[in-house]
Amino acid sequence: MNKDITVAVGMSGGVDSSVTAGILKNAGYNVIGITMKIWDGAIEIQETTKHACYGPDEWEDIEISTDVCKKLDIPYHVYDLSGEYKDTVLKYFKSEYLAGRTPNPCVLCNQSMKFGFLIDAAKKNGLEFDYFATGHYAKILESNGERLLAKSPNDKKDQTYFLSRLKKEQLSNIMFPIGEFDKADVRKEAERLGLEVASREESQDFISGGDYTPLFTAEETIPGDIVDDRGNLLGRHEGIYKYTIGQRKGLGISSPKPMYVLRIDAKKNRIIVTEKANLFSEKAYVTDVNMLKIMEQNATFSAKVKIRQNNKESEAEVKLKEGAEAEITFDAPALSVTPGQIAVFYDNDVVLGSGILK
Repeated sequence: MNKDITVAVGMSGGVDSSVTAGILKNAGYNVIGITMKIWDGAIEIQETTKHACYGPDEWEDIEISTDVCKKLDIPYHVYDLSGEYKDTVLKYFKSEYLAGRTPNPCVLCNQSMKFGFLIDAAKKNGLEFDYFATGHYAKILESNGERLLAKSPNDKKDQTYFLSRLKKEQLSNIMFPIGEFDKADVRKEAERLGLEVASREESQDFISGGDYTPLFTAEETIPGDIVDDRGNLLGRHEGIYKYTIGQRKGLGISSPKPMYVLRIDAKKNRIIVTEKANLFSEKAYVTDVNMLKIMEQNATFSAKVKIRQNNKESEAEVKLKEGAEAEITFDAPALSVTPGQIAVFYDNDVVLGSGILK
């Protein structure tokens, strides 16, 4: 019986997590709302009308989550994890950019914060629950006694890319109640539940305003050269953290042909640009491989590989290697393979695993 099962729901103030809590409550589960507070005001970030995950408008998320939990008549707890967020997500984000790589803070936040520190904080403070649920668009499947992470049928909203770094053991007590919904259905359910968040806009940026500059000191934003792949000087950049592989817009250079970022040379503090034809790779290499489906060591398998959240998947062969590394050979050359991003391996809708692009 569901009434004997307690589920903690990660509340964000958005319609997805609010409806998740409502669905579980109506299904008879004992539901508890929990939120991590990550903003401590130490960094001066301008509050904007465009909502973001990290910034001074966090108070609004907590206020809305409080109201939702009152409406649903469920307990609600907030845990201050701003220190953990600073030491984990922000430190990683800055160090990766300054090393010439392009990090994905949302992936690490899910892995370490939402499904890590938040759960730990709740349990350390005496909360007991059987499952942890979120409003992510993803599914948990059972196959031959193995719990697997799988895509939402709503391909445009699927969030398995951001969840691919979860450990296999974490899948045993996770629920995604809206995993098979589309956004319109979620909003209709919010209206049916009488929740005012039904029409609330989604968070679009990692940081308020989408400008990462406040996270970096003046010493870390040193201007440097923009050169082509032959070493010819084309312009100047304002800090390597503002660039990513494949970028074309905002380069501020003059060239007879469209130029794209080919490489970020952190040691020489310069951006190397090239023509689009030179951005394709037949192979890619990943480290810190995290397998969510059991496979033999050093296995080789076919998969669809996604190298960025908004990229289409590419048919490829993946060869697992010693030291949690893997080699990816694309059937057709892939565009803009970007160090620091995540490569996710899929078998149809099932997430086989992932690795960090080198």
